[in-house]
Amino acid sequence: MPLRVACQMDPIERIDIRGDSTFAILLEAQKRGHNLFYYTPPNLSLHGDKLLARGHTLEVQDKQGSHYKLTRPRVEDLAKRDVVLLRQDPPFDMAYITTTHLLERIHPKTLVVNDPAQVRNAPEKIFVLDFLDLMPPTIVTRSLEDVQAFRKEMGDVILKPLYGNGGAAIFRIAKDDTNTGSLVELFQTVFREPFMVQQYRPEVKDGDKRIILVDGEFAGAINRVPPAGETRSNLHVGGTAKPTKLTKREEEICARLGPELKRRGLLFTGIDVIGPYLTEINVTSPTGIRQVKQFGGADIAALIWDAIEAKV
Repeated sequence: MPLRVACQMDPIERIDIRGDSTFAILLEAQKRGHNLFYYTPPNLSLHGDKLLARGHTLEVQDKQGSHYKLTRPRVEDLAKRDVVLLRQDPPFDMAYITTTHLLERIHPKTLVVNDPAQVRNAPEKIFVLDFLDLMPPTIVTRSLEDVQAFRKEMGDVILKPLYGNGGAAIFRIAKDDTNTGSLVELFQTVFREPFMVQQYRPEVKDGDKRIILVDGEFAGAINRVPPAGETRSNLHVGGTAKPTKLTKREEEICARLGPELKRRGLLFTGIDVIGPYLTEINVTSPTGIRQVKQFGGADIAALIWDAIEAKV
């Protein structure tokens, strides 16, 4: 049965369709005959008890440079839609959080994917702290003294913002580095919240594995290998996607996380693993599904729609 689907996302004209997971999900929805309505977060508003979005009917095609067509501009009552896809990228700031509060007013009568309350309660670098035994040694702090003591213990650490994304503002402070004080001072100036400091894992040179789960079940994985001279492996900053398989340890991590993801209504998630360690759980706008399919893995967009259709 065709569904009435709304997609809340970043401006569609700016996306790179070659690796964009939202675009793959939209292509699959259109293939299944679902009606697509598109809007951006600033065009979401509450009028009394009605949650309204100003947007357009959307058509998509897998063609670089002419990948979308917008028609029928209008204001839509989102409560009359069957599904809303919550798919804008971070930053996970108050603007993002506000959209989750607004969308929570129509969920679950209108299915919002992922569950907006659970997205709000599961920032990438906060939710993962529920599984400290799976992580490398980690602290969350604003204190220079804490960072210095942790670095003295670990020898080599990674400093990163708590609500960052895409590999932005991630720094390695190696054993002989003399910039600890200035970097912490910079973070204290730029960010109001605490930041995360983790033991540096040398396994990252062989890749940072992105593992995708759909409704709590393993769906596919890619290995993201950092470029020469770079600590970060994110595709946004030049990392290269490689095909991969799960290790026994990674299967154990998926088995631990899967039931909790399903319980929370986090239908589409991406987890990051370096060596034997879980580092992040991505619930806002995970990527990687196009690369998995390109390497001969599962059609994860199809698995996502199978799961959505089973819930509507």
